[in-house]
Amino acid sequence: MLLDHTLGQQLQKPDIRYNHMAKLIIVSNRLPVKLQESEGRLDFKPSEGGLATGLGSIYKKKNNLWIGWPGMVVEDESQQQQIIDNLNGQNMHPVFLSDKEIKEFYEGFSNETLWPTFHYFSQYAIYEQQLWETYVEVNQKYCDELVKVAEPDDTIWVHDYQLLLLPSMLREKLPGSTIGFFQHIPFPSYEVFRLLPWRKELLEGMLGSDLIGFHTYDDMRHFLSSVNRLVGHGSTHGWINTGNRSLLVDSFPMGIDYEKYEQTAESDEVKKREKIYRNNLHSKKIILSIDRLDYSKGIPQRLLAFELFLERYPEFHEKVTLVMLVVPSRDAVEKYKELKEEVDELVGRINGNYSHMNWNPIQYFYRSYPLETLSAFYRMADVALVTPMRDGMNLVCKEYVASKLDQKGVLILSEMAGASKELSEALLINPNDINQMVETLHTALTMPEDVQQQHMRHMQESLRRYNIHHWVSMFMDRLSYVKIKQLSMATTYLDEATYQELSNSYEEASSRLFFLEYDGALVDYHNRPLMAAPDEDLLELLQVLSSNSKNRVVVISSREKDNMQRWLGHLNIDLIAEHGVWIKQRGTGWQTMTSLIDDWKSDIRLILDLYVDRTPGSFIEEKEYSLVWHYRRVETGLGELRARELVSHLNFLATNSNLQVLDGQMAVEIKAQEVSKGKATSYWLNMYPHDFVLAIGDDWGDEDIFKAMPREAYTVKIGNTHSVAKYHLDSCEEARKLLSRLIGLKQKKLPKELL
Repeated sequence: MLLDHTLGQQLQKPDIRYNHMAKLIIVSNRLPVKLQESEGRLDFKPSEGGLATGLGSIYKKKNNLWIGWPGMVVEDESQQQQIIDNLNGQNMHPVFLSDKEIKEFYEGFSNETLWPTFHYFSQYAIYEQQLWETYVEVNQKYCDELVKVAEPDDTIWVHDYQLLLLPSMLREKLPGSTIGFFQHIPFPSYEVFRLLPWRKELLEGMLGSDLIGFHTYDDMRHFLSSVNRLVGHGSTHGWINTGNRSLLVDSFPMGIDYEKYEQTAESDEVKKREKIYRNNLHSKKIILSIDRLDYSKGIPQRLLAFELFLERYPEFHEKVTLVMLVVPSRDAVEKYKELKEEVDELVGRINGNYSHMNWNPIQYFYRSYPLETLSAFYRMADVALVTPMRDGMNLVCKEYVASKLDQKGVLILSEMAGASKELSEALLINPNDINQMVETLHTALTMPEDVQQQHMRHMQESLRRYNIHHWVSMFMDRLSYVKIKQLSMATTYLDEATYQELSNSYEEASSRLFFLEYDGALVDYHNRPLMAAPDEDLLELLQVLSSNSKNRVVVISSREKDNMQRWLGHLNIDLIAEHGVWIKQRGTGWQTMTSLIDDWKSDIRLILDLYVDRTPGSFIEEKEYSLVWHYRRVETGLGELRARELVSHLNFLATNSNLQVLDGQMAVEIKAQEVSKGKATSYWLNMYPHDFVLAIGDDWGDEDIFKAMPREAYTVKIGNTHSVAKYHLDSCEEARKLLSRLIGLKQKKLPKELL
């Protein structure tokens, strides 16, 4: 469970069970309503989109809520209040956007920067700082509206690419909330995504979620790769550990309301329309194409394939008709204008070259149609030609399958559509391969009915089972699972109540021990380890802390003793270096904990040299009794790959030896097995009486320290990840704040909110 990030704020653990007060809040760019003004009156009509259908049964329940733009620019405050009152009665809450915001946030950054990039048309993308700034502002506006209506234990489900920054904004304002995010369009490969100037900010925005969902495993894989290479967070089976918290990335193929399309296709009105349309076409075979006008849909390529089909198979002249429905979209945008002109020109050329007195090869309609008309088209089509260049899911193909009550018909589907991963019984094609499309069309038009029915039956069984309601249920169940998992993995945040308890114990104690890890707990990690020297504030903190005669301060590090001596040797503190090989009590020299040998180093060094040669940017640190291979400066992804190889290699060599391999923070270290930080800290616990112990560490190598501590000790892990420590803080700054508060010292360089 995620806890507050500000030390000093009283917190309560949110209950992951949905109690009578907790609600689900759905957030999307648009509300599931069509708002129009006619003769001074506002007209509210429900939307018929797939998302609105799937979530309709959820957001209308009890006090659940859907937040989004109502679809109309409204500046008059009294009119805004009228809309708010009306929508609140329908479990909706509006976010009002200005003309400028619509132009720059929605039409601009969302649809002229993100849309082309995410669909692999980066050559069409616009990179303008002003559009980005408005995108940030509008995401913040959505966040502000959410904060007005959300409670700490609410579940928030954010949808799609227009709101990529919203999860992290919400996490900052509502740290205990359960936040899910689903992206309905593709997520591009790292090589494409990295073109975005604001790539890191977008990823960090999404990482504020507890669960991130995509339609396909490919999208999920591309996202994880970008997070790894651009932000530096690796993943294990979809789990990402950000250092402070864990979240899950998974795939959830979206379904349709199968019963709705099945029942519509059964209606007498649809059957009547189908008969009329078929009679008007005078064609034995009908190919159906339905798309919104967009360059990602592959409409020109489809027309070129049909043209080549007519040239190659003249026996189908006057026997086949392509019914092409194109739904108008963004036709004021130049690229879409050009696309519309190209489609018009191709249709005109094909019809001009092949038409006869009673037959036009293409029936072309540029308009939108109601569901009943679409259902009639689905029923009469012998072949559905769905060939996008790239598509997150594509629901048209699923609607076609659900409408084929007699199970006769063939679906030709682009392998670039997310739906192709589910509908393996369709005839899959590469939309860039015109020849393949032509031959697949011929196969579809000549396929025996029994084979058609066999394929269609399998697809219908799958879609009936994995419908839109199943998709919603799967996502919400997974989100609940993630929260339970986070709770089981996480330590308790060291909140104000715990601090007061710790402070009282400190004040009452007469002999205190402090075990403080240097790297990661007192000082942030640095790409160049020797650059992570203590700053003036830290030196002052350690000096004041150790000046109290009741305090004994032990600073622990995996660094060499000479490094520790140079930085901290002048202070009145004890030191542990090289994971516990060397110890130094204040006022004395360095000594080893046990008798060690280093004759193994030369053989291991040869192996590490090989990995340095294979991994540009890596380097070796040689200590007296250990070797470290660092990869902090290596390209993200390659470093982790080589580290896994090296750890496996070294673990095999260490099986029958007295060596231990440590897979640490961007480093792999090998040392003698009898040496550990836990054994070193036990020396102080046994040597010095104590009635107060505080231990602070940051990575799994410090778990030995926590395990060595007495039961009554205060153990603190930096980062909210699985640990035997009792508590966690989120950063070095918070650890310093904790120590500074104990001794009444104000640190100059700490963030204001921590002072």
